[in-house]
Amino acid sequence: MDTDAVKGILEAYGREERFLLPILQDLQERFRYLPRPALTEVARYLAVSESRVYAVATFYKAFSLTPKGRKSIKVCTGTACHLRGAGALLGALEKELDVPVGGTTADGQFTLETVNCLGACALAPVFTVEDQVYGKSAGRLGEILEKERRS
Repeated sequence: MDTDAVKGILEAYGREERFLLPILQDLQERFRYLPRPALTEVARYLAVSESRVYAVATFYKAFSLTPKGRKSIKVCTGTACHLRGAGALLGALEKELDVPVGGTTADGQFTLETVNCLGACALAPVFTVEDQVYGKSAGRLGEILEKERRS
């Protein structure tokens, strides 16, 4: 963990508990997860208990206490996607990436997750890599993942 980066993030905010959430957001963006030593420093900086920091860090799904990949792949498991093959798509991604749902590839490139809805039902089944939406693309997974690895 880069302690200078943590210090820089903390010093961008006042020492008030109301800044807890934005500090955690900045840490998550910087490290792709919330390192435990950083959370200890946040608690110390804001003069709040570590349990308060962990309560916020574990309440929001956007935060992770384990390292995430450089890019997040989210597979929609909503009704339309489920009915149109989300299970098969998810299985193919697990096989192609060699990780289970919630896992991160050995090279640190991708974390595979599921979400309830991506709001792209007409493209079902659908997944995203960061902000890029891919629908009806099960036959092109290898090509898509290779493109995403390069970018």
